[in-house]
Amino acid sequence: PLMSPGYNSNLQIVQGEDYVMILPEMMQDARLVPLKPRGKLPANVRQWSGDSQGRWEGDTLVVETTQFNGRNPFQRVGSDKLKLTERFRRLDEKTLLYEFTIDDPVWTKPWTVQVPWAKSEGPMFEYACHEGNNGMYNILSGARAAEKKAAEAATQK
Repeated sequence: PLMSPGYNSNLQIVQGEDYVMILPEMMQDARLVPLKPRGKLPANVRQWSGDSQGRWEGDTLVVETTQFNGRNPFQRVGSDKLKLTERFRRLDEKTLLYEFTIDDPVWTKPWTVQVPWAKSEGPMFEYACHEGNNGMYNILSGARAAEKKAAEAATQK
């Protein structure tokens, strides 16, 4: 399921005629969800992110994902028999309700979580590490030192 990593947790959702694309800000792993029925993958094909199939039920996008490989379990608990059902529904112009249900034999019964998502304004920027991973403080300190040096050189002319 789409869980907040704690920061850089924006999503961009784009709907086309045949697919919905969900792009998380963190790690930019675009997920393509087909909206038209298609055959299931062969039973022996298992994927890290499973095999998603989407459909509309009224005003709700329902995405069912199966055929996980079991090597990336949800919250470190799970199996390759996981069935993830996600629902996306607009509550109003600025709120999307995200709901997911985990159905996996490692749990005693299926369970569901609902999270309201607020619409963010402005562009979503690529999440990327900067050179050296020294943090914003060091980047700005270096820039201010360079500006100071340039200003001192300009006044000595």
